[in-house]
Amino acid sequence: MLQLVNSLFYALFILAMGYYFITNLQWYSYKLNRVLFHHTKTWWHFVYFLIPFAFYMLVSYTSDYGFVVVIAYLALLFQWYRGLDKPLVFTGRVKRFFAAMLLFAIFIAVALNHFTVIIPIFLAYFISLFIEKMLFNGFKVKAEKKIEAMENLTVVGITASYGKTSIKNYVEHLLKAKYKTYATPRSVNTLGGVMKDVNDDLPEDTEVYVVEMGARGEGDIAEITTFVNPHYVIVGKIGPAHIEYFKTMENIRNTKMEILQTNRLKEAWIHESAMVKPESNIHTFGENANLDIRANIPAPKYVIEDVEATLDATSFTLDGVRYSASILGAFNAMNLAAAVLVAKTLGLSDEQIQEGLSTLKAVDHRLQRIDAGGKVILDDSFNGNIDGMMASFDLASTYKGRKVVITPGLVEVDDELNVQVAKKANEVFDVVVVTGDLNYTIFKEHVDPDKLVKLASKAEMEEMLVEQTAVGDLILFANDAPSFV
Repeated sequence: MLQLVNSLFYALFILAMGYYFITNLQWYSYKLNRVLFHHTKTWWHFVYFLIPFAFYMLVSYTSDYGFVVVIAYLALLFQWYRGLDKPLVFTGRVKRFFAAMLLFAIFIAVALNHFTVIIPIFLAYFISLFIEKMLFNGFKVKAEKKIEAMENLTVVGITASYGKTSIKNYVEHLLKAKYKTYATPRSVNTLGGVMKDVNDDLPEDTEVYVVEMGARGEGDIAEITTFVNPHYVIVGKIGPAHIEYFKTMENIRNTKMEILQTNRLKEAWIHESAMVKPESNIHTFGENANLDIRANIPAPKYVIEDVEATLDATSFTLDGVRYSASILGAFNAMNLAAAVLVAKTLGLSDEQIQEGLSTLKAVDHRLQRIDAGGKVILDDSFNGNIDGMMASFDLASTYKGRKVVITPGLVEVDDELNVQVAKKANEVFDVVVVTGDLNYTIFKEHVDPDKLVKLASKAEMEEMLVEQTAVGDLILFANDAPSFV
């Protein structure tokens, strides 16, 4: 009887351990090296994986009471699960992983009479990698054939360290005044995501396809570029986003510039931060008319001037024409300007462009203004870069009333940038609410104690808002990090 109980609890234990393993993999795009070496809470691996495994093996091999360890582990893991704001999504890949893991566990238990845990999990991981690679190649061939069959399709490729999604949405919105347009949804910007989008959702009568391209390493942009081969290219602001993966700014620039590897490029607009020399069909744009002469790089061809940002709109002058949109944040002048340049090249008049700008809606969670309950809420929770955060702080500073910021700080950047954020937050806001542990120590050093509030988990958010905010306040949600960060 006890043996049957232990067999049952062995199955529960390996399922629970597998759940923790595959959940972390899903968060980090199924890259094992990222889970092991770039996880912001590596102590989780000890508490929820290595130590429980060691205890289970020790008790199981020295007694018949391994089930007691499993019961304790299930309770511990359930508490961990309850604190997650991004639980596991049971995709086909995840289901195949669990099926393979259980099959390996049963085979080893029956054939070798050994109740192992780690071996089935890692065998399932490597088998799933092999299966996904085969499926991936099939999906890619199918998507390539679909794009090739759309002979009249024009592709606009967009990349940047900051603002990719915003630029994509602005371009798609302006161009739909003249073309049947379609853009990659939400923040889909990986090769796999773009392939799935092409296969499942790209309408066959689309005239302009606007594709966002992201990267966590060298070659990522090149893969997407050679897949969709854009006719027009935008490279927005380049900065230290994901610097821990790229190591240097030069690596970031080089990776972003892989977007020029398309074999049907007509024109490209590159932000001055890329530090490239313009060519006949490669133009530069930006706000800095006097770049570092030592770099031997001329001033941008298209200069964004007279930027004015308020809590209602952003205005700027480009090529002698004044444009305005109900989009917040001075940094968005650059993103809007890139969209304007593409629209003009594709035949839209200044009148059509301004009409499009007048109906442009803020991208959800990117400096989106919401007036509710007598409070002004600026939702910038999807903006996780230093330039955007500083611009949102500057915008908040124009508000005459009491100001509250809720932020985890910046993720995947050097501590120096979070020191800048903390100091600026202390200067602008009356209350600084820090979510999570990642950057709390930095904020504690640079924010006045009477202003600083720590929010241990998002479950406490509602209570905190009641206690810390009042009618007439401005509340800025600056960046948002999931609980595993």
